[in-house]
Order: sequence, then structure tokens, then C-alpha cells
Amino acid sequence: MAVGKRHTALLAGFIGNVVEWYDFALYGYMAGILATLFFPSESQLASLIATYGVFAAGFFMRPLGAGLFGWLGDTVGRTKTMMVSVMMMALPTVLLGCLPTYDTAGIWAPILLIVIRLVQGLSVGGEFSSSVVYLVETAPDGKRGYSGSWANTGSMVGMLLGAGVAAVATSLLSEEALHAWGWRLPFLIGGLIGLVAILLRRNLPESKHFNRHLHDRSQTSPLLQAFTTDRLKMIKGIMFASAYGVIFYLPLVYLPEWLHLQTGMPRDKALQINTAATALLLVLIPFVGLISDRFIRRTHFIAGAMLVMALVSYPFYTLLANDGWWGAVVVQFVLAILLAVPLGAAPALFVELFPARDRLSGYSIAYNLGLGIVGGATPMVATWLIKESGSPAAPAFLLTAAAVLAFAAVLWIRDGSREPLLD
Repeated sequence: MAVGKRHTALLAGFIGNVVEWYDFALYGYMAGILATLFFPSESQLASLIATYGVFAAGFFMRPLGAGLFGWLGDTVGRTKTMMVSVMMMALPTVLLGCLPTYDTAGIWAPILLIVIRLVQGLSVGGEFSSSVVYLVETAPDGKRGYSGSWANTGSMVGMLLGAGVAAVATSLLSEEALHAWGWRLPFLIGGLIGLVAILLRRNLPESKHFNRHLHDRSQTSPLLQAFTTDRLKMIKGIMFASAYGVIFYLPLVYLPEWLHLQTGMPRDKALQINTAATALLLVLIPFVGLISDRFIRRTHFIAGAMLVMALVSYPFYTLLANDGWWGAVVVQFVLAILLAVPLGAAPALFVELFPARDRLSGYSIAYNLGLGIVGGATPMVATWLIKESGSPAAPAFLLTAAAVLAFAAVLWIRDGSREPLLD
């Protein structure tokens, strides 16, 4: 692939994940406003629960999207699948910004919101994995880890951008303006980002690995092959992705709320520390991808980071409980550094695990079951463990268990970081 096309491919893979995670973060931050507009109730808590319920429904569409887009990517092509998935994310984001509220449309307002979130959930099931497979398959020799890492870099940019746009909107606009029309602006901005992604993906060349596989592929469904011929690879992928999901959601999503509830730290301070650690990941993720290409094999690199995380999880809890603001800064940043290793090296690792005939199907399903279902449920499980055990340290033990599982699972996976991709 020519240098200019290669840069376009990297940017196209990157920006699709910006769109996906921008919407993810934006909906979470705007949930309180959306609750009053689409689920009015005498109980503010009931409205918020309904809004988060719609959010969760999108997560449960991810495995369906994984199967659909995995099958499309392995039969129709990577580039066509990437185009469909980003359109199914961007267009509903614009429509969400144009929706009538409950006061205008009555019961149709929440119904339309649910439909939009379900369509987006379906799209999310294919966006990340299809872009990673394309980035890694089209990467120059010796740069698969670096290329694949840009998908996760896009995810982090999207999270920060969504949080930032929501913060600006809620800070600059009055409460009245925000509820009247201002809440729409962040979603319409998301549509503009999606339009850029669509334009970048219009004329991408197809992966040579897919083209080679297309001429030789059997008539057997790639989904069936993933669950039969390559079922052991699927088991390995799901095990690692599940542990990886817990390790991702506990430090990056759940920890600020834990700090607020268990140590009394103001929520805005906890979120500021979390945002700074997320910003650090923007630099670390591609750097880790590069290291996994040149110096340390991917499975060894990830296993080492997971071993360290397992060893420090409980000591970090005592640091958080006893050392206040500085303890939170140290823990959040060290966990971000350790988390950067799977975020930077795992995308290429998953692509190298599966053969071309069912690569996108196997990767999509393993990733979305692990990161989507297990990872998405992690904050709820952590909260339940604290309630049932009576111990604020319960999430530390959950993190330790997940790190041990990730350590074992990744060493069970064949390392293909220095070998040609499986065809």
C-alpha cells in the first residue's frame, strides 16, 4: 500500500473509533438531562434508571452486531463492513440530536430513543473489530502492533472528546437553554465527526489478505467455522477478552465513582485524575504497539503487565483508602500504564490468533462477549460485591482475579507477532 493510502487507512480506522466512543461517553455524561426529557417521572432516580437501561440495551446488541458484521467482513469485505458500521453509528447520532422530546411526541419519544440506541449497539458490535482487522492486515511488515494500536487510541480520543464537549455544553449554557435546545448540539457535532469518517472510508483499498482468502474460501459460514474448526481459538479469545474487559472498566470507568463513594473524594476531582490518566494513554498506546513489534513479543509483554497488576491490586487499595488525593493520582496513573500494554498490543494479538477465513467473525464475537458483556457488567458486579461482602476492597480482589485470568489466557495463546498472518 502506498504511503499516502496507508496514512488514510490509519486515519480511517482511528476516526471510526473516535465516533463510537464519543457517543459512548456523551450519552453517559448527558444521561441526567436525557432522563428528564425522554423519561419524565416524579422520581428523578426512576428517570435516570430508565435512561441507563436504554444505555445497557445497546450493550446487549453488541454480540448480535458482532455476528452480523463478522460474517459480512469475512464474506463481503473489510472495507464495505467498515463503511456500513460507521454509517450505522453516525447517522443515528444525528437523529438522536433531532429527536422530539416526551413533551412534544409523548411515548414515541422514548421509543425512538430506544430504537436509535439499539441500532447503534448493533453497529458497535462490528466497528472496533472490523477496523482493527483492516489496520493490521494492511500494515507494513513489522508494524502490525503499531497499526492496530491506533484503533484503541481513537477510542481514548473519543472518550475524552465526548466528555469534553458535554462539559463545555453544560458549563456555557444555562439550565433552561440546555434543556430547551443545547443538549442537541453535542450529538449533532458527533454527526459531523461521523461524516468525516464516512468520507475517509469511501475509497479504501481492500485488504490483500481478504482478497486472497475470497478466491479460495469454502462455502461454509465463517461464523460456523469460528465455533467449530477454530473453537479452541474462540475459547482462548473469549477468556482473554473477558479478563481484559474487567481490567479496562475497573480503572477507567468505575474507579472515579469508587473514590467518591468510598473515600469521600469530590466527584469532580476523581474525574479530573481519571481524565488525565486517560490522556496519558493517548501517548502510551501507540508506543506499546511499537514495542510489541520490535522488542518484546506481544503475549510476553501483556503477561508481564498482567502479573504486575495482579500483585499490586490489593496494595493499591490500601493506598487509595489511606493516602487521599496523592494516592489516587499514583494508583490511577500506574494502572493506566499497565493497562496501556493490552490496549496497545492486544488488537494485533487478536488478529494474529484467527485465520483469514473467519478472522473478523472470531475476533468480533470474542471481543464483544468479553469487552461488551463481561466488561460492561463490571461496575455493577463490583458494586454488588461491596454490598454483599461489606468490604470496600472487593473490587481490588476482582481486579486481581481478572489479571490472573488474563495472565493465564494470554500465555495459552500462540504468539504470532513475528510470523506472517494466518491465511
